[in-house]
Amino acid sequence: MKNNLQELATEKPWKLLVKYSWPALVSMSLNALYSVVDRFYIGHGCGEAAMAGLTLVMPLMMLFAAFGVFVGAGHSAILSIKLGENDRVACEKLLGQLTAFKLAFFFFLTPAVYFNIDTILGWCGGNGVSREAFNAAKDYLKIVLFSHLFSHLAFGYSAMMRSEGSAKKSMMCMIVGFGMNLVLDPIFIFTLGLGIEGAAWATNIAMVASCVFAVSHYWSGKSVVRLRLRRIGFHKGLLAKPCGVGFAPFLQQLLGALINVAFPAAFAKWAADKASATTQIASLGVFESVLILVIMPILGAQQGIQPIIGYNWGARNFKRVKAAFILGFWVTSALCVAATVIQVVPPFPTWLARMFVSADNPALVTLAAKDLALANCMLWCIGLNIVCTTYFQSIGKPLASIILSTMRQGFIMLPIIWFLPYFMEDHTFAIWLSLPVSDVLCCLATIVPFALNMRFLTRVRAKGAETI
Repeated sequence: MKNNLQELATEKPWKLLVKYSWPALVSMSLNALYSVVDRFYIGHGCGEAAMAGLTLVMPLMMLFAAFGVFVGAGHSAILSIKLGENDRVACEKLLGQLTAFKLAFFFFLTPAVYFNIDTILGWCGGNGVSREAFNAAKDYLKIVLFSHLFSHLAFGYSAMMRSEGSAKKSMMCMIVGFGMNLVLDPIFIFTLGLGIEGAAWATNIAMVASCVFAVSHYWSGKSVVRLRLRRIGFHKGLLAKPCGVGFAPFLQQLLGALINVAFPAAFAKWAADKASATTQIASLGVFESVLILVIMPILGAQQGIQPIIGYNWGARNFKRVKAAFILGFWVTSALCVAATVIQVVPPFPTWLARMFVSADNPALVTLAAKDLALANCMLWCIGLNIVCTTYFQSIGKPLASIILSTMRQGFIMLPIIWFLPYFMEDHTFAIWLSLPVSDVLCCLATIVPFALNMRFLTRVRAKGAETI
């Protein structure tokens, strides 16, 4: 039977994509569904203000996640390359360095946020919503902050598991935590009457469970790469490349956090009053929850294709790199089209909105459904940008990956969110319109790098450079 590394070198790319994508999809979906499950129960049991409050907290959660992605994505991508080069010592150092980074970020970021909660929530639009929504955000954040040590370690180790070919173990790591969160949320929120604070405590306990599972994998002696205490630390020769590669998804996640700040801040500025702003931000919470559900298959495909491209690039098998790149493009594009359909074509938007809004609030259901359709009507065209970002990240070319990953949210969307309302009478409509406009412009800007790299891979294959 072929082992995991032999499969990366010899198995058909589409079979590898299926094998590595579905566990990655399950892992990432379960990770993202922590907040979705919280919003489901909070939306039905705690009301509109609590939903708006949880939406205010999400940019800070994304900020923490950005630092996690900075370490996890960079180190896992380089791990794939080092496994292809058969450099096992470097692989162990990468795992130890990831651990050191995760610990450092937790001990720096958590107190910085905890002791400045009111100010930070104000930056996120908290000054423009009702006092009830602001207090809900504060109560949730003060509790959930302390789970980030465990969540960062669990998600980082999960990414490394995928790169070493242990995709099913990576999936199980997420299943353990998500299952616990799914069970504890209704108990804490409804049975014990803890409300939004109960959702935070359920998340904390679930993250601890995932972390314990991940650590046990690397200390079991059954992993491809061993976690050794003497390797935990920063290794000079292995800092630049993982950080460079991880900087692209870090910026993408960071800009996502800034976008999640910009939207509620814009609604707070342009809405008629605090009540209207709270309703718009609650609708934004529905949009963010649904987007997580539909974007996860797309991101799962990227996680599946990354080790195939990375390993074969490290092994100088450019023929397989091109095959994986093309396959990733078609799969990603198909998933983006499907994501667009279920958010735009009636009655799907209404059904999706009802998942997170109580039947007692039909006005919010109608508003959220309308916003979903407008915001996602051009989502089908961003697949090209997503797969190109994954390609450059996988082959260790951080600059190109950084430019592509930050283009949509940083260079295009942020300016449009703030300037478009000045030129349209319906200000809130203009804010939502910034999303499809950004999708189209981002797609057009990605065509050139896509074409150039397809040409490069075709040329090296024609010269017989598959194994140089």
